[in-house]
Amino acid sequence: MQPTRILITGGAGFLGINLVRYLLSRGHSVVSYDIASFDYPERNQITEVTGDIRNQEALYAAMEGCDLVVHTAAALPLYSEKDIRTTDLDGTRNVLTAAQKRGINRVIHISSTAVYGIPDHHPLFEDDTLVGVGPYGEAKVAAEQICVDFRATGMVVPILRPKSFVGPERLGVFALLYDWAKDGHGFPMIGSGNNRYQFLDVEDLCQAIYLCATGEDAVVNDTFNVGAKEFTTMREDYQAVLDVAGFGKKIVPLPAAPVIWTLRFLELLKLSPLYKWVYETAVTDSFVSIDKAQNKLGYAPQFSNKQALIRNYHWYVANLSAFANASGVSHRVPWKQGILGIAKIFF
Repeated sequence: MQPTRILITGGAGFLGINLVRYLLSRGHSVVSYDIASFDYPERNQITEVTGDIRNQEALYAAMEGCDLVVHTAAALPLYSEKDIRTTDLDGTRNVLTAAQKRGINRVIHISSTAVYGIPDHHPLFEDDTLVGVGPYGEAKVAAEQICVDFRATGMVVPILRPKSFVGPERLGVFALLYDWAKDGHGFPMIGSGNNRYQFLDVEDLCQAIYLCATGEDAVVNDTFNVGAKEFTTMREDYQAVLDVAGFGKKIVPLPAAPVIWTLRFLELLKLSPLYKWVYETAVTDSFVSIDKAQNKLGYAPQFSNKQALIRNYHWYVANLSAFANASGVSHRVPWKQGILGIAKIFF
């Protein structure tokens, strides 16, 4: 299968813009469907539709002439519980329903390894038990079930579960590390940092999506973990960014239990820069098996954790003026530092 016109929900987001560039470079026509405007240099090379995935009629109209949908749009963990459920559940159902009505047989759904919750073993495999933590994790689990239900109707619905991914345009929680690194500060880490935590470069995620877009139905109509092949410990991988910054600063490990309890309290006060799934899993191993994607799809990741983080850091520094005063709850802008903004002076 070689799709020619591809609609991307969330096309103006971090993954969306990287996927747009990936597809344009391979000669495909792209429609971006997003509640946010598509304010990138590639704007004149695509069809932009501003819309909400909670509007099934608008989705149906936007899909005219398309032969594939990549569903990346989601309300992230810092959104309200209502927005998460209506976007990640109702929105996913709307995307699949609109595609089915349009006769589009293949929809690639971007899920998350958050569906595994806080696991008790590693690596994680696609057939492990799904336990969502918090509204976002629970919604991601339920959204996958919607995809499975549509598979039962004859649609081809590949599900990708990427690890936290970084690269050009990525800000969000990673902007905390990059901000401290560029200003010559050390960076605090919950616990010793000796746990292995797998990331993913967005370019490698785009590769996995493309393999699902172009592969045979029987091969891609499945669920796949996606992550870096090479990674060490959180302390080592984050330290690589501080080393590149050039100030001789170090990762500073902090006792896990009191930090986590403090973050729980600060989250209640809306002063924490992190949400529960991030800080509750930050002290444990977190990595998935990518054997299935490698063996079935031919997935071949090009970037290690360190390479992905450093590539993202260089982009951050080069583009700092564009978002220096911005903040929010999406991956496109830095997250508010909250109490960390004050703590920074001590590192």
